Parts: sequence; structure tokens; C-alpha cells
Amino acid sequence: MKAFILDRYGRGKALRFGDLPQPDLRDTDVLVEIHAASVNPIDYKIRSGDFKLVLPFKLPVALGSDLAGVVVKVGVKVKSFKPGDEVFAQTGTSAIGTFAEFSAVAETDLALKPKTLSMEEAASVPLVALTAWQVLFDRANVKKDDKVFIQAGSGGVGVFAIQLAKYAGATVATTAGATSAELVRRLGADVVIDYRREDFAMLLSGYDVVLNSQDAASLEKSIGILKPGGRVISISGPPDPAFAKLIGASWFVCQVMRLLSAKARRQAKRQGVDYSFLFMQANGAQLAKIASLIEAGNLRTVVDRVFPFAETNEALAYVETGRAKGKVVVKIK
Repeated sequence: MKAFILDRYGRGKALRFGDLPQPDLRDTDVLVEIHAASVNPIDYKIRSGDFKLVLPFKLPVALGSDLAGVVVKVGVKVKSFKPGDEVFAQTGTSAIGTFAEFSAVAETDLALKPKTLSMEEAASVPLVALTAWQVLFDRANVKKDDKVFIQAGSGGVGVFAIQLAKYAGATVATTAGATSAELVRRLGADVVIDYRREDFAMLLSGYDVVLNSQDAASLEKSIGILKPGGRVISISGPPDPAFAKLIGASWFVCQVMRLLSAKARRQAKRQGVDYSFLFMQANGAQLAKIASLIEAGNLRTVVDRVFPFAETNEALAYVETGRAKGKVVVKIK
């Protein structure tokens, strides 16, 4: 099968377009013919080697982990899907390779594609929507009347985090540039802060939850806007000891993560709030709930650009600029 392949790590290095064997199918796997795959920042970070310590892939490997497509074959123990089903998924870090014609996806990571979405729209959903869901509901337990601050509201995660927080009944503040302000307001943001002209730390206080997706300076300021007992969940780091334990990291990697997150954890403790790092986990059951919300009209997708399969490297470069509003998708079939 055709795929875009990472042969060796390198910042800005183009993926090679070539052939890989069609993936083997385990008894609990579903073979999906991929129609569309979305691009995420983790894709170019893996390519650059930023995750070598925690995600040691055996190269060469195809990149990409979001997909939408059609089931062509199922393993003998698969019960929930059949050939011809239109599905979407986040494949998880153990099964990357969606910048390709086929993917073998664990049954538990897969969900039926929302009927109201095209393949390209559906492919834009899994990683970012699951990240927002797991931050807001699994980790922060966001509820009615909570005050939630979501950084970068027009980004992939921000788009879904705003909508899910509003669906839960929270008051939502976010940051956005002037050209994105109207978009995030339409998504439901109550307070929109122009990050180029305003400092959110001077405007916000007494918040229950922060979704941090930016740099260390933003994290430090985010801790400062929380009320006692509040929670900041970061998806951009630094990783904490709990994450190291989750991935079964070596003693050395555990100590590195402990040191990396020490400053944030100390600051949070001084202020009486909780800091944690979240690395999204593939979850087909949660994705099915998200699909139901989409079909009911409670969530909408925002797709910035769709690139043809041949321009996968260009799609990666565009995402790396940080200028995309919503998601960037590669149309494979």
C-alpha cells in the first residue's frame, strides 16, 4: 500500500512517499480503507524526534493517527463492526500510520462515523475531540456554572473544548487572534481575549479549570488565575510522574519527567490548586458519544484546509506554522 513514511528523525524533514506492506490483522482488529486522515502537531513532533524517549517507534513507519474510512475486513473476534461500515478513529500511539491507504485499528478504538459528516470532516474529529473530552470530563469533571479557561480557542482542541464545556453548562473564556474572535464566539466562548493585545492573567481570576496548550510562561500564568481547589490540565507539558507511570516509563525517564514538571507542581501546590499532564488515549466508546453529539447538532467541526494525499508533506508544514483555524485534513481516497 502507498504511504508517507518516516525513515529517520529530523526537524522539517520530508516524509518519503513509498510502499509499505498492508498491516496485519489481529483477531480483535478492524482493517479500514482510509478515505481521509487529519494532521496534528504530534505528527511533526514525532517526525522531529521530540517523542523518542516516550514513543520509541521502530523505523521506518508511516505517520498519522486520525482516520475516517470504510471497513474492508474484521478479525475473527470482532463483534461491533462489519465490512462496509463507515467508521472513524484515533488509532493510538501503538498503531500510528494513517497517512496511508489502509490501517488495522483495534475494535475498542473505533466508532461509527457520524452520518452528518463527510469523510474529511469526520477525520478531523478524533484526536482533538477525545483530548478535549478527557481533559474536561475525565480529568476536570467540568459541570454547570464552572468557569473554564481554554487557551487557543480556534485551534483543533480549542474548537471542541469550547463546545463541550458549553454543553456541560460552563462559562468559557478563551484566547484568539482578531481574525478568529468571531469563530470562537460562534462556538460558544463567553469571554474572548486577543492574545496579541491583552494579557489573560490580568483579566481573569477565580477560574475552576484551565486547559493549557501553550508554553511554560502561559502555564505559569494559568495557575495564577485559578481559585483554590482549581485544576490546570496541560496537553503541552511538562509531563508529570503520573504520566510516566501510565506509560510504564523506565526509572530514568520517570526521573526526567519528575524534574521537568517540578516547577509547575510546586507553584500549583503553593496556590492550593492541582497540576496534571494529559496525553490523550484512544477510546472508541468516548468517540461514539462524541459522534452522537455531532449528529444531534451539539458539536460542529471546523476544517481549515483539505490537502490531496500527494501533498501530505505540505499539510504537515502548514500545521507547523500554527496558523490553522480548526483542523487540516489529507484526502486519501
